Amino acid sequence: MGAIAWSSLLPLIIVSSLIMYEEWVSTPSCKIIPGPDPHENELGRGTEELKVMLVGNLLLLGSEAGYLNRYFRDYYMAKFFRKSFHSVNPDMLLVLGDVSAKGSELTRSHWLPVFNQFDQMLGPFLGLPFHVTLGDRDVGECSGLNPKSVNWIAGNLPGLDSAGCGAFEIRNVSFVSLNAVALLCGNNKLRFSVEKVIERERIDPRMDEEGTAEAINYSGKFSETYNDFAGRENDMPSGSGPVLLLHFPLDRRDDSKCSPESSNTRESRGFLGPGPYDLSHTVPPNATEYIFQSIKPSIIFSAHTHEFCDHTHPDGTREVTVSAMTWKARDDPGFVVATFHGNRRGVSVTYCSLARESHILLAYASVLVLLSSFVLVANIPQWRSLND
Repeated sequence: MGAIAWSSLLPLIIVSSLIMYEEWVSTPSCKIIPGPDPHENELGRGTEELKVMLVGNLLLLGSEAGYLNRYFRDYYMAKFFRKSFHSVNPDMLLVLGDVSAKGSELTRSHWLPVFNQFDQMLGPFLGLPFHVTLGDRDVGECSGLNPKSVNWIAGNLPGLDSAGCGAFEIRNVSFVSLNAVALLCGNNKLRFSVEKVIERERIDPRMDEEGTAEAINYSGKFSETYNDFAGRENDMPSGSGPVLLLHFPLDRRDDSKCSPESSNTRESRGFLGPGPYDLSHTVPPNATEYIFQSIKPSIIFSAHTHEFCDHTHPDGTREVTVSAMTWKARDDPGFVVATFHGNRRGVSVTYCSLARESHILLAYASVLVLLSSFVLVANIPQWRSLND
């Protein structure tokens, strides 16, 4: 009788264990990453002005998602978003490109399921301010970059203009997002539109009465080639401008100078095939210099590489590259939380890692083996009685 009672309780025990396990593994593990400035690392937590959660490379498949992606990977990613929302308690969400895995190949009708899947995955974040930049998988490479297509995609995302750029301010923190894909192109209409955005956000070296920098419209002749980018000087000190958001990282002379949190090699799991650009691709050096001279970003957030990297540029500007937040790209996804402090405009960066897909699959396989073994052992007396 005892064995029978125990066997009847087994399904309830298994289901309860799985629910508890899912809740446990869905909670992110977060660690503050020390910045290059020791003074900023000592900022008091009482000065918190704005907390932003940054994710990248969601690689949604929409209607093309198969059973494994729809009912396992995307299911867990949605749980990760919900648990992260409650544990991090952010004020805003930033998505740094590659929302779609194959957006550049999709028609408008096939983009709609991607947008619906995106809304479902964000869940409680839809009640917060959020902003999305465009990635190469969203709009394609230079040879196929279509201004009309970019305009339509950007029109379905919050805060983007027809070129896929945006500028906004929240709680006294200013942000500028650029269509980094267009910055890779030569004589392209979108690239000139992005350049106009950069010039519009250009900091005037003249100061107002309160000692703050004013943004001005630049009416000069726009460059015809990237070689002209470096010709515009800005006398304001580095770090005086807004927070810069873009999909591709800026050019890095020494890519090895990353935080220990980053992995040694860029991981591409191969589930979706290669994107339009290699994972090591960055904004060209001359365009990078142009951005530094014009915008003077206070801090830069990028994505694309699928791995976390905390890099300091030669002028002291910090660039944080956000890891991919999907198992389609890497076994150990993650995201970043940036906390902006009011008094001294410092930024605290926290890296949050999520459960490995391989660990969860191993856990399910272990449960299946244990359950099968238990059923087998429980039925041994019956088999013996039949043989007798």
